[in-house]
Order: sequence, then structure tokens, then C-alpha cells
Amino acid sequence: MVVKFSNTFIIKATSLLSLILFFLIIATFDSNSVLADEVADQEDDPEYYILDETPSILSNVTISSKTRLLVSHYKKIKKGMRCHVASYNICNGVKANKGTSLLHCCKKHCRNVLGDKNNCGRCGHKCGFGQRCCGGVCTYVNFNPNHCGKCTRKCASGVKCEYGYCGYA
Repeated sequence: MVVKFSNTFIIKATSLLSLILFFLIIATFDSNSVLADEVADQEDDPEYYILDETPSILSNVTISSKTRLLVSHYKKIKKGMRCHVASYNICNGVKANKGTSLLHCCKKHCRNVLGDKNNCGRCGHKCGFGQRCCGGVCTYVNFNPNHCGKCTRKCASGVKCEYGYCGYA
């Protein structure tokens, strides 16, 4: 079975796809765009948590030398590193990144319960649509002048947060 498309259909379809791609590209380069903020957050997000304190895991003798070396020598934990609550819990409430992260072992992986929208405040607590995990609390960021569009983006005094952007007074 052969399906034939008319030339006008093909022209309309390619025009529509071109417009969609154009708007996606513009959205990622616009510095005020929420989509651009998402891309920037991912790029600025480091691959490791820098520990503020020495974890208690170092006292456990059954830990592999590789894990002990990673935690004690470099004082950093790779994001999403495997853990096990009962035996080798390397992220058992350890503070990291100058107090901006609090690591817990959630489903066998280290998670930051202060900023992970799937483990906000505690393991397994998911934030709803339109929310971000700000300091361990699910927060609507579309109209919150203290967290406008993303956590800790504060609008100027008297300026409203409208759809994730600081608007006019």
C-alpha cells in the first residue's frame, strides 16, 4: 500500500515543523525564558556534591577501599551514587555544598532532599506540577515573589511574580 501526499500538505507540514523548531531554539537562547533557565540549571549543576563534614561512614570497616577513598580523600560524592541504607550508607544525612544540600539514601541512590523534586524534604515525597523543591519544601514558582520561576529568585520589593517572571509594580 502506497500513500501519496499532495505537495501542499508537504509544504504545510515542513513549514509547521520549521516554526516549532524556530520557537524552541529561540526559547533556549532567551535569557528570560523559563526553558532557558532549565537548560542553564542543568549546565550549572555540578556532577559532585562537595561535603561540608566528614561522614560517619568512615568508621565502618566493611566499606570497600574505593568508596572510602572517594569519600575521605576527595570529600565529595558523585550525584546519584549507589548506597544501601543497612550496609554502606555514604549519604546518611550529610550536609554538602555549603549547607545547600542534604544527602539521603533514597532507593539505593544518594539524593539531595533540599532540591530534588522527586525526594523533596524526605525520600519519595514528589512535588506536584508547577512546583520545585526549594529548601526541602515543594513550592509553586509561577506566582511566588520569593521564588519566581526557580528557587531563590526574588523579585524586587513591590514587584509581582507572574508566570515565573518578575513583572512590573
